[in-house]
Amino acid sequence: MPRRAEPTRRRIIDAAYEVFYKGGFARAGVDSIAEAAGVTKRTLYYHFDSKDALIAAVLDAQHELVLSRIQRWAKRASGDPARMVGILFEEFAAWAKKPGWQGSGFTRAVMELADMPGHPARAAARRHKAAIEGWLAEQFAERGIQGSRKLACQVMLLIEGCHSLVLIHGDTSYADAASAAARTLVESCQLEAPRGQQDSQNSGCREAYVGISSSICLSERYVFVRVPSRDGPEF
Repeated sequence: MPRRAEPTRRRIIDAAYEVFYKGGFARAGVDSIAEAAGVTKRTLYYHFDSKDALIAAVLDAQHELVLSRIQRWAKRASGDPARMVGILFEEFAAWAKKPGWQGSGFTRAVMELADMPGHPARAAARRHKAAIEGWLAEQFAERGIQGSRKLACQVMLLIEGCHSLVLIHGDTSYADAASAAARTLVESCQLEAPRGQQDSQNSGCREAYVGISSSICLSERYVFVRVPSRDGPEF
């Protein structure tokens, strides 16, 4: 792609995120996206083969923004993993209190496209969630926590659960409950078995802590302009 075309592509992606977030990924039309971006439909289709490809590009761009943001937040924890997860939930709660908040774009896209398992947006959301979970596992492992992959899976369950429940009930206290549960999990893992047992602990992500799922809290979010979702933790 010519270098001069890149700003136009980015403008379309940013405008599309706002239109999708406000109006829904399935309902938003290409006409409104082109108008919001200040381009013609022909220009939009020059950069993106289809609306489906545009949705996937929006989510991929959002992934980079979100990952960069949570990495910055993690530095505030000064190496304390329990404090790190607490900060993530604090940022989520602050984001969810903003006017116009409608939940996580990644999760909403998958819900709206639930009957289309092969949709490129679902693949983009899956990559994003897996990358965030992998990043959490790396952070836990670097801090000497046993069963880091399993713990990351459990924290992601809490993040996702609180995101859903805050959206359903309009009550950000679910983020506080999820934060407390996540911190308890992290602190208990810091006291757990020696490294020799780490592999067996790591292998059981899918069966992890079923009992705690009742207090699950979901948290995921986008980071674009003018839309509340774009300055928060779209995990």
